[in-house]
Amino acid sequence: MQNILISGGTGLVGKRLAAMLLEQGYSVTILSRNKNLVSSTNNLQYAYWNVDTQTIDDNAIANADAIVNLAGAGVADKRWTTERKKEIVNSRVNSGRLIVNALQSTTNKVKVVINASAIGWYSSEENNVKNYQEDEPANTDFLGNTCKQWEQSVHPITLMKKRLVKLRMGIVLSKEGGALKEFIKPLRFGIATILGSGKQKISWIHIDDLCRMYIAAIENENINGAYNAVAPTVTTNSKLNIVLAKKLRARFYIPIFVPKFILKIVLGEMSIEVLKSSNISCKKIQDTGFQFLFPSIESSIDDIFKK
Repeated sequence: MQNILISGGTGLVGKRLAAMLLEQGYSVTILSRNKNLVSSTNNLQYAYWNVDTQTIDDNAIANADAIVNLAGAGVADKRWTTERKKEIVNSRVNSGRLIVNALQSTTNKVKVVINASAIGWYSSEENNVKNYQEDEPANTDFLGNTCKQWEQSVHPITLMKKRLVKLRMGIVLSKEGGALKEFIKPLRFGIATILGSGKQKISWIHIDDLCRMYIAAIENENINGAYNAVAPTVTTNSKLNIVLAKKLRARFYIPIFVPKFILKIVLGEMSIEVLKSSNISCKKIQDTGFQFLFPSIESSIDDIFKK
């Protein structure tokens, strides 16, 4: 039984990934800052770490066969003040650094490290034509620089004769939280809120396909380097909201456009990302043999909100 060590295991993706790994017969250890967590689930345990003090349970490293690093402060949770931006960067860079240092200082059997990253790596494609692939240089804006530093923090792992996989995640769709939770809120009042022009493209992925991709990265020794974790078909802000509205409200909804200037007032610098158009390719991961269960936005929303 392989033991998979997960940081960020109590977050949206981490919880689902841990559950799927357990279902498939893996043993899972979740890193947590809470020393008092006790598991009541078979083959699931917790281990202590503290990114701020660069402390980690050596036994957790020694017993791991693979590490999945999902740690990082939520990008969209709070307004991007100077302090918040610093927290977003440091939480990612310092978690990567801690894992690298632990692997260097502790005898271990880890074969692969899968590090989260994001499509914030890429710049906005205003005309929606370019289909970004993994060899594209990082954008020079805040999220582009964040993703670059994030990935660089774990780069020393490649010198340890271990596989390093970096999954650049798109917008993760899940009923349990994340972006969909925010899109759904106005629909309670029958309003489909379309941001800006609504034409900006969104590269997204169903949470189960994302977790299956992490598992594929654990199991497939040919998966190595950076991969875009996005579905084969992009959607638009307008289409996503309309598909959601039809699913949850049938015909009883009103589409309302929120102008750019309002978004800039409410969200500040973060509005750049909300209005960003991202057309990202998943060809590289498909070429490894990975197949999506939910390739279209319609099939994804239908599954998430199935009765």
